[in-house]
Amino acid sequence: MNQRYHCPASSPGQQISEHRTRILTIARTWIGTPFHHRASLRGVGTDCLGLIRGIWRDLHGEEPEPLPDYSPDWAEATGREDMLAAALRHLIPVQTPQPGDVLLFRLTPTGPTRHAGILAEEESASPDAPQHEVMRCWSGAVMSAERPRTSRASPRAAPHPGQRNPPHQTLIHAAAPHAVIEAPYTPAWQRRTTAAFAFP
Repeated sequence: MNQRYHCPASSPGQQISEHRTRILTIARTWIGTPFHHRASLRGVGTDCLGLIRGIWRDLHGEEPEPLPDYSPDWAEATGREDMLAAALRHLIPVQTPQPGDVLLFRLTPTGPTRHAGILAEEESASPDAPQHEVMRCWSGAVMSAERPRTSRASPRAAPHPGQRNPPHQTLIHAAAPHAVIEAPYTPAWQRRTTAAFAFP
């Protein structure tokens, strides 16, 4: 069943629970970990599922079930909703995800759910602070680069002296062939969101 999931994310800046704050802290320790299919070793290698597995281990210890054998094109090859089914077995569905929650994605309109990441928030201290920008390469993978925000390009009004810009939503994830990144949770990713879950 390929229904579109409407995922109304929480308002940026709303208070985050201690549990979700811990999840974000853990997730950010994986940033920079190289992409490696089926791996889940912080600083060494991981794929998108490996990131979720690693966070689970830091929270709960042993993983809830053995890792199945899957190929890089498992979703296209099988057409099954294996990732969504596993999330339903072990995570808590939420209608309004908050930073620290797991988001699942379809990468094609009619394909199964096959990508996962952590919803987060990034806060810049000033309009001149570096910001992440998502770039799409020819292969369809995503990568991030930091570009200084200028007053001409800035989408926000400058804050008053001593104030900080409001936080904006980001996505922590691993997308082949790039390392784990934190990048903007853009409208393109929002349209591909199929489900949201909280860690128990």
